[in-house]
Amino acid sequence: MAALLVFIVFLVCIAGSVPIGVSMIVGSFAPIFSMGKGGSIEQLLNNTFSGANSTPILAVPLFILGGVIMAEGGISRKLFNFFAYFVGKIPGGVPCAVILTCLFYGAISGSGPATTAAVGAMCIPFMIDLGYNKTWAAGLISVAGGLGVIIPPSIPFVLYSLATGVSTGALFLGGVIPGIMIGVFLMVYAVFYCVTKGEDRTLIRAKMDELGSNGFMPLFLESLPALLCPVIILGGIYTGFFTPTEAAVVSVFYAILVSLFVYKSIKVSDLMGFLTASVKTYGGLAFVLAFATAFGRVLSLTKATKVVEKFILGNFHTGWSALAVCAIIFLILGMVMDTGPAIIILAPVLLPAMEELGVDPVHFGVVLVCCLSIGLATPPFGLDMFVAGNISGDQPMSVARKSVPFIIAFLIALVLIVFVPTISTFLPNLLK
Repeated sequence: MAALLVFIVFLVCIAGSVPIGVSMIVGSFAPIFSMGKGGSIEQLLNNTFSGANSTPILAVPLFILGGVIMAEGGISRKLFNFFAYFVGKIPGGVPCAVILTCLFYGAISGSGPATTAAVGAMCIPFMIDLGYNKTWAAGLISVAGGLGVIIPPSIPFVLYSLATGVSTGALFLGGVIPGIMIGVFLMVYAVFYCVTKGEDRTLIRAKMDELGSNGFMPLFLESLPALLCPVIILGGIYTGFFTPTEAAVVSVFYAILVSLFVYKSIKVSDLMGFLTASVKTYGGLAFVLAFATAFGRVLSLTKATKVVEKFILGNFHTGWSALAVCAIIFLILGMVMDTGPAIIILAPVLLPAMEELGVDPVHFGVVLVCCLSIGLATPPFGLDMFVAGNISGDQPMSVARKSVPFIIAFLIALVLIVFVPTISTFLPNLLK
């Protein structure tokens, strides 16, 4: 009964538009005040502070700060120019270069909205100038931007690791192949669209010739610092040179050095503004993370996790069937709930039952993040959809309609990811 009360109060608060963090605290208080279960107020406060006082959690604001600096430093343009040099002249090559830029920029920012904003601000006007429909371009960016939370280093993977104790490094590796595969499916549709609907090949070819007029080597050298960023960060993690949290620190300093001294696209005076923007972005999430620890403790004391586990094991007898149903639930939740809170709330509650059914915890985390990343481009609250619409000057629902074929391509890839666990587990198992 106490476990049910926690969920009822929490859901009622969410339905009443109460912020996620406050809803978790109110839900945590409910069984303590009404039934004397779920610990004490003192324990609740202690758990809240301990949730915020964590070294691994520092990776989240630092990756956010690194992404902000790189976005303002114009690194996305360097990446796009590099990829456009190779694929820009083929049919559908420009949209493919945009998707490749999102893939690679995701390996720098770790955030879907940050990837959408940084790549979209440069690529949407560029595509419009080349004759592409501006709403279609925004739809492409809104879906491809979601790759930023799948390709490592990924902030949602860090949150999943914090919530469940699963290795952050293993999760980062687990997201590599799925992220690339989703990107390939998006590119296949982009090429199909451009071949069937047509492009201004003369204008595109002239623009690509202008882009590569100085030859490959100058373009490569100009793009090299941007290309090296994910290599340094991920290489350092997997060689054991530094931890994921330390990698976040490295990403910040590397972003500053490249943007300040190599590209000279920012000034020292700009750094305080970047810090302010990062704190504003992280502030709300920090409260959610702190309250989530207390909420999880109350769920444990009221045996809510055991109730959920018993329900799943009583109704599902195979891992793939339970995972398929969970994926549908995640897809729906992604439309109405932000990625971070959804992971913090759902992952520790569902993972024990999924492990009982033989689902690999890394695979479960990858499926969870992939499903929620689609929600970033879907109404009513898809953040990437709003970001892309703001850049293109379109209404969010117009962007959502144009993004439907890209979402379908994403979903086809997702089905393969759900039912072929090796796609997620191959690299983590290979490098154990």
